[in-house]
Amino acid sequence: MLKVESIDEGTVIDHIVEGKGLKVIGLLGIKEDFGERVALVMNVPSKRMGKKDIVKIAGVFVSEKEANLIALVSPGSSINIIKKGKVAQKYVVKPPEELVGAGVCPNPRCITSTEYPVQKFKKEEKKYRCYYCERLFKADELVK
Repeated sequence: MLKVESIDEGTVIDHIVEGKGLKVIGLLGIKEDFGERVALVMNVPSKRMGKKDIVKIAGVFVSEKEANLIALVSPGSSINIIKKGKVAQKYVVKPPEELVGAGVCPNPRCITSTEYPVQKFKKEEKKYRCYYCERLFKADELVK
């Protein structure tokens, strides 16, 4: 049995879509020189999902913007904010109806590729429409 130490302060992201844990770590800007403890467990058996990934990060509290990005690549993931060794807040991420200031338009001809206005996308069904070029994209296309 695999045992990952608990953290006193930080975030645990559970129920990440299988194979997307590394992407979630990247979305949070965590690089190899990050000085705190990070645990990534991939392909963990899950009754609900079959398999899932889990990420534990000491010293980091996920912002609303970061939670929205996580929701684009792994909707249904649960965010657990840990304070003083206990779960202080827990919520499930879902793709927002409107995405402002997060994500990147994949259209190279969009004005946002040469100028830098605030990125804006509106959810339509299961896709997002860029406010500027009006093209429609899958949610995970908006994150690099």
